[in-house]
Amino acid sequence: MKLARCTDGGAPFWAVVDTKRGEATPIAGAFAEWAPALTAKPENGSDALKLAGAPRKLAELRLLPPIERGNRVVVAGANYAKHLNADFGMKSHSQPVAFLKAYGALIGARDPIRYPPLTTELDHEVELVAVIGAQRVDRNNPLTSVLGYTVGNDVSARDLQRSGPPGVGMDLFAAKSQDRSTGLGPWIVTRDEFASGSPALRMTLKVNGDTRQDASSGEMTWDVAALVRFVDERSSFEAGDVLFTGSPEGTGQGTGRFLNPGDVVEASIEGIGALRNVVSVKESA
Repeated sequence: MKLARCTDGGAPFWAVVDTKRGEATPIAGAFAEWAPALTAKPENGSDALKLAGAPRKLAELRLLPPIERGNRVVVAGANYAKHLNADFGMKSHSQPVAFLKAYGALIGARDPIRYPPLTTELDHEVELVAVIGAQRVDRNNPLTSVLGYTVGNDVSARDLQRSGPPGVGMDLFAAKSQDRSTGLGPWIVTRDEFASGSPALRMTLKVNGDTRQDASSGEMTWDVAALVRFVDERSSFEAGDVLFTGSPEGTGQGTGRFLNPGDVVEASIEGIGALRNVVSVKESA
């Protein structure tokens, strides 16, 4: 089942998406009301959801990031050994690394990527994103707390990332939370659509049709279950929070090929869908 957060220009609403018909049927009630039941038994989606109104044409709707304002955006970094080695010249850490991204950094599946004025090294990072649907995470079986998965492009300002004061380390806030820069969507695909366990899905990112990243989410150092448990042990997840799970090698940090105004950036994950975002003209400081 595909679940999208949409707008026709008015108030945002959640909908069940039928890509074959090109339709989105609105869901009655708030995410926090229906998501826990759907997460517990995603295969019984028709029982957990009440639809509200007739199907809408998908082409006439704007797809918003599939997360409510007020929910948290958690990012797990340094989770692919090849990315660390090839792009940063580093070895894997002894435990996961996680941090928060500002909600205002998010954009939808077709929205423009804002080119912030403070950076000259805007980078791309395709990522599998897990969406928490349970009211509480079961740390003994964390995947049962995952409603489903979506696609993320964790756009980073690499020069700002390196600009932390000497002895303090990286400035991840400046690097990762630039307004309207991080793609998320186009929808959530519920976990019953995938094999059991942490998904091993092909992830690709293209810039102007040129493949920059091509890897499998099965190459993660710490799988989705381990990441969910790690984060929840430190700060409890709530229904609707999202977790970026890291990016594979091939980023601009390693290749030296950063994003430029006008670039068409396509991030896709098999079985989920694709983001297609165009980089805007760089803003003046």
